[in-house]
Amino acid sequence: MKALLPLVLLVGGFTAGLAVTGRMYSAAVSPAHPVPPASVQPLPAQDTRAQTPSPAVIAPIVPGAPDFTRIASLAVKTVTNISSVQLVRRPSSPFANDPFFRYFFGDDTFGTREQRSASLGSGVIVSSDGYVVTNSHVVGENARRREVTVSLADKREVPGTVIGTDPPTDLALLKIDVRNLPSLRWGDSSQLQVGEWVLAIGSPFQLSQTVTAGIVSATGRANVGFAAYEDFIQTDAAINPGNSGGALINTRGELVGINTGIFSQSGGYQGIGFAVPSLLARRVVDDLIEYGEVRRGTISWIAIEPMNAQIAEQLGAPDSTGVLIVQIAGQSNAYGAGLRRWDVIVEFNGEVILDPSQLFRLVSDAPIGSEAQVTVWRNGDTVDLNVPIVAASRQSQ
Repeated sequence: MKALLPLVLLVGGFTAGLAVTGRMYSAAVSPAHPVPPASVQPLPAQDTRAQTPSPAVIAPIVPGAPDFTRIASLAVKTVTNISSVQLVRRPSSPFANDPFFRYFFGDDTFGTREQRSASLGSGVIVSSDGYVVTNSHVVGENARRREVTVSLADKREVPGTVIGTDPPTDLALLKIDVRNLPSLRWGDSSQLQVGEWVLAIGSPFQLSQTVTAGIVSATGRANVGFAAYEDFIQTDAAINPGNSGGALINTRGELVGINTGIFSQSGGYQGIGFAVPSLLARRVVDDLIEYGEVRRGTISWIAIEPMNAQIAEQLGAPDSTGVLIVQIAGQSNAYGAGLRRWDVIVEFNGEVILDPSQLFRLVSDAPIGSEAQVTVWRNGDTVDLNVPIVAASRQSQ
């Protein structure tokens, strides 16, 4: 039975147009079509007697309609443009990526050369002394050298220093040497309600300080393919290429999210955007300031896969709840605590496990050095184990 599991695990997969909004696209601008002139009618004779002027007709304000003018005028001052130029090594020949040539001539035959790679996005000032939050894909993660420029709302351009990046959440923290800056105060993303109004502010298509409005479509979105640690706010506020790293604010003008990506078939806005919630972003910022990296827990040296109906049937499991351990190192703390290959993790610290993304978040947030209560399904029985939470190395993240 267990010999069939590798074949089962290879079945499936899907393709979706996931566009990360740090890329730039050219925006075509078309002139408006001229309106044809109306036929000319003779004017009536003018009455020169004094007349009482009619009052101007003003459309009435709809009672209860949202008015974002005040918070938008304040928030746009805190959103920046981010440009990053990276020095990266690329193959010096187009044949270097051809499997045929690589097979016969080897990987190092053509050599490499350094190229400058540029990216554009947005950022949010979160402190008056110059800390700016953006996405890690905007500043670049694997470059040997990068030059970051931060453009402020008052048109000043200042160099930015990368304090740290966190690829699992696609967040980065910059520091600029400017004081007395306008900044956004952190909001509590856990209080967001589906249907609540939010504003997205950024620089789509290099159009600075663009404000769009929408509602919260969902919270806690995962498995969308943007990052390893996914707990996104979904919104229908228009988020387009270049909005990456911009602000998602509530109607009180508080920062509740960092715009990260869009779900799109075309690369443009289709009403489904994602933002990192402020509670997660604030924790990442605090760790980057204090440690230069984000400290996370992990269950060391295990590999997991999502459960499905086929795997559950092969194992004889009652349903497809949980995640399956497909690899585990014999020398790991997890193995020493009793976890085994083909165990199904069904609970972690009392919370039912539905997918690998959820387990990753729970393990990451568990205190380093603690022991987690893990319940597994094994050969028809449930087994409770105390599994050590150890510090995740940057390489394992």
